[in-house]
Amino acid sequence: MDSILLPNHIAIIADGNRRWAKERNIPSFEGHRRGFENIKALSKKAKQLGIRIITFWVFSTENWKRTEDEVGYLMKLAEKVIDVQIKEAVEGETRIVHIGRKDRLPEPLKKKIEKAEKITKHFAKYFFVIALDYGGHDEIMRAVQKMKDIKTEKIIDDYLDTHILPYPNPDLIIRTSGEKRLSGFMTWQSAYSEYYFSDLLFPDFGPEALEKAVIEYGDRKRRFGI
Repeated sequence: MDSILLPNHIAIIADGNRRWAKERNIPSFEGHRRGFENIKALSKKAKQLGIRIITFWVFSTENWKRTEDEVGYLMKLAEKVIDVQIKEAVEGETRIVHIGRKDRLPEPLKKKIEKAEKITKHFAKYFFVIALDYGGHDEIMRAVQKMKDIKTEKIIDDYLDTHILPYPNPDLIIRTSGEKRLSGFMTWQSAYSEYYFSDLLFPDFGPEALEKAVIEYGDRKRRFGI
């Protein structure tokens, strides 16, 4: 991998957990569990490849429309992800960052996220970003509400959830499950991102699939409008 251009920031739209379960005639909750387990494997692989930032979009602002049982289960899974990642983060000197809204999250999850962010705040080389109750349009609206004056793009960047990242704009955005759209993910930050759409459902999109996407990215020519 040393001979190819690596992305500094990879963002993954983790899609297809429920379809993965349906194909196997098992409860959708099991699909979510397998998907969340995959996050750990992909995070580890990204770091091995030399990727500094990996972002996972696991719950959108629209996902609140799902059943109460499913939402509750997803929130509990998110707690487990934070529990696992905080141990990995401290050992691997990785900063944990949440993007999205915290005000609507269950209090136990909110506290775990805030604790993880506080404990890992001093790390600056690697970043694990979890997009939870996140929507690109919602993020921009929240940013604008915080701003007193809009003069340049830089000012808007300063108020987005991703402003604390050294590379806030993803070089590569991956979406699993065969869907070929961003669904409002990182609306502002994705202007010059490269896209990679995989037919694999998220629980099947493992470390080898991630490496394949990184290799393809390395073969692309990024011109940024030039």
